[in-house]
Amino acid sequence: MPSTTNQVIRCKAAVAWEAGKPLVIEEVEVAPPQKMEVRIKILFTSLCHTDVYFWEAKGQNPVFPRILGHEAGGVVESVGEGVTDLQPGDHVLPVFTGECKECAHCKSEESNMCDLLRINTDRGVMINDQKSRFSINGKPIFHFVGTSTFSEYTVVHVGCLAKINPLAPLDKVCVLSCGISTGLGATLNVAKPKKGSSVAIFGLGAVGLAAAEGARISGASRIIGVDLNANRFELAKKFGVTEFVNPKDHTKPVQEVIAEMTNGGVDRSVECTGHIDAMISAFECVHDGWGVAVLVGVPHKDAVFKTSPLNLLNERTLKGTFFGNYKPRSDIPSVVEKYMNKELELEKFITHELPFSEINKAFDLMLKGEGLRCIIRMGE
Repeated sequence: MPSTTNQVIRCKAAVAWEAGKPLVIEEVEVAPPQKMEVRIKILFTSLCHTDVYFWEAKGQNPVFPRILGHEAGGVVESVGEGVTDLQPGDHVLPVFTGECKECAHCKSEESNMCDLLRINTDRGVMINDQKSRFSINGKPIFHFVGTSTFSEYTVVHVGCLAKINPLAPLDKVCVLSCGISTGLGATLNVAKPKKGSSVAIFGLGAVGLAAAEGARISGASRIIGVDLNANRFELAKKFGVTEFVNPKDHTKPVQEVIAEMTNGGVDRSVECTGHIDAMISAFECVHDGWGVAVLVGVPHKDAVFKTSPLNLLNERTLKGTFFGNYKPRSDIPSVVEKYMNKELELEKFITHELPFSEINKAFDLMLKGEGLRCIIRMGE
């Protein structure tokens, strides 16, 4: 194999040329990694709703042409200046947020919101020199959340790469680089339900089901799934959900329904939809005295959370979380080990697989609301 170190690599990438238009498989040039950067070969990527949201570009600054993608697994091809903890051949998961290990957040045991590498959806270039590493015929193609995994090769800041067990199957653990870890960590790291407790999960998409999986792992005895789509209830049983509430089936607010079902409220709730009414319901449905509600879903930027202060004074706790409170480099390798030790099941999240050449079908599946995660096999 001729070495590609310090060389421009030509490879295939799925380029979003404009909002809402099908991605186009193009030959792109991927520049070598610069200071504190790593170039990786992506072997598997999956589609997350965030990719679709920024592809549609309805609610934020459109940045095009762009290479989307942020849930993936790959192998280090080469490293840039200053990179000491990764080397060619290492197996990694790229993550949309990072861990510089130097800032106040990274040094805090309580935070994972790195000052340097926190998610920035508007930035389409690398931090080091404000330039893109992707181009077609000399024209730059923008990055997406520092990962851009819909390319056979990509360049990522070293702080956004989790080095994982090389025996872990990348076609399974790649889903841990975003949504599954977000939901799982919201329960395990933030809600922290006790064994035998009751947990309500609002929204039974992939993130909500990962939150339910966290409740199952914690030994919760009642896991109540709340969703407007009754078709999701059967699948949710695989993730430990024991009871279901469809707000459309009731005339009273869903928080009152849950309070009646649970003799005053659930011990913990996790909100994974981002709809403000669901957020309020998730908080108001927890038991006074000890109930904890955790908000995961991202609301509309103008949304306002309204509740009586008495709900807080009566000893209910409201918390938020970002990426399940996991630090990418420090914590994600141990989540991979949970899978390797069979504590965590990932296969049930993977409902479809497609070759890279058919990536637009994955978008179609997500737009139709079919399945949870679609694994895209690169190089096919």
